[in-house]
Amino acid sequence: MTKTSTPATARPLVSLIVAVARNGVIGHNNTLPWKLSDDLQYFRRMTMGKPVLMGRKTFLSLGRPLPGRTNIVLTRNPSWTADGILTAGSLDQAIDLAAQDPLGQESGEIMIIGGAELYVRTLDRADRVYKTDVYMDPQGDAFFPALDPALWHETSCREGAPAPDGTRTHTFRILEARRPDQNG
Repeated sequence: MTKTSTPATARPLVSLIVAVARNGVIGHNNTLPWKLSDDLQYFRRMTMGKPVLMGRKTFLSLGRPLPGRTNIVLTRNPSWTADGILTAGSLDQAIDLAAQDPLGQESGEIMIIGGAELYVRTLDRADRVYKTDVYMDPQGDAFFPALDPALWHETSCREGAPAPDGTRTHTFRILEARRPDQNG
């Protein structure tokens, strides 16, 4: 399944987008433990024009809403708010809000952009994972769970831009959820 949009009556795709080090690290002190401009450009391309759903700490680490996207922040604090975002108190409410296309963007895909707790909570609902494998083993305090190959199959793989010395630093992968009616 490589569909990126759905009819208005269909459930939108729920996709996670994440960069993960070899040791499973995705963050350290609410920041990325690497600087890969190629990955940031990929993130922008894959999320532009789509609703992005994130946890409050992820939003605070960004410092502002992401332009060109409906920004939805999942928070346990019902009085917390920030300019340029929508808030949700539950995962179901956040996904429903994203599916309603608040800015009229009809992408048919909701992008989960982190953090670690939100990835864990949404992985079983996800249809797709945009995963950047980062060839590092940094220290970290936020981790992404291993993907079970029985539940996910890779549909796309390409190398990211090499480092100035020519070494490989990362690979972009797209994985689709295996559904009971799928083979392979």
